[in-house]
Amino acid sequence: MSLVVKGLTKDFSNQRAIDDVSFAVKENKVIGFLGPNGAGKSTSMKIIAGFLKPTKGSVSVQGLDIRQHNRDVKRLIGYLPENNPLYLDMYVRESLRFTADIYQLHQKQQRIDKVIDMVGLGDETRKKIKELSKGYKQRLGIAQAILHDPKLLILDEPTAGLDPNQLQDIRSLIKALGKEKIVVFSTHIMQEVEAVCDEIIFINKGKIVGDFTLSDLAKNYDNKRLEEVFRYLTQ
Repeated sequence: MSLVVKGLTKDFSNQRAIDDVSFAVKENKVIGFLGPNGAGKSTSMKIIAGFLKPTKGSVSVQGLDIRQHNRDVKRLIGYLPENNPLYLDMYVRESLRFTADIYQLHQKQQRIDKVIDMVGLGDETRKKIKELSKGYKQRLGIAQAILHDPKLLILDEPTAGLDPNQLQDIRSLIKALGKEKIVVFSTHIMQEVEAVCDEIIFINKGKIVGDFTLSDLAKNYDNKRLEEVFRYLTQ
């Protein structure tokens, strides 16, 4: 499995949101995509997921260019956007069946049951989505993103709104998923990055300003705390 991002640039009117973003991931691992608000994280993730066209540049997943093979590449990608769009009047299982039908999954009931167990939604499946807490809505968003067993998983702030117990569960899930998929996720919680990431990419003002493994980060910055490195690279 591979993800190759080359020279991504995105302009909105007179504003450049991302500027010549490039990186490559050649094996299954968890990538933390970090930066301050407005740095270009969500825009980059939307382009990688195929939901936004770049002004310039390319994205390829497993050797397939996302613009030339859009539908095929989207089958390889699971995406949880920052705002986690959900049909609030649907029941939890109903929404997962709806997603399974979109992907034309075989043995969909078995897969739905497995994913419900993976994300810890078992006690909530008889509720309507609007009755769920924010944390359980996030779990459902993750469930929808992984339902079709994608090779590349893009999670934009997946742990927003989770309590400490839920945080630990989802961190463990993300780390486990990183053993069989490429996982790219953004967060502002530095402890989360240290707990689950194999590599960290820093973006600031639309440009990549750092790309390190956690061990290299410690060597390059004299074992400084991650919060200090974040501030240094993004101020």
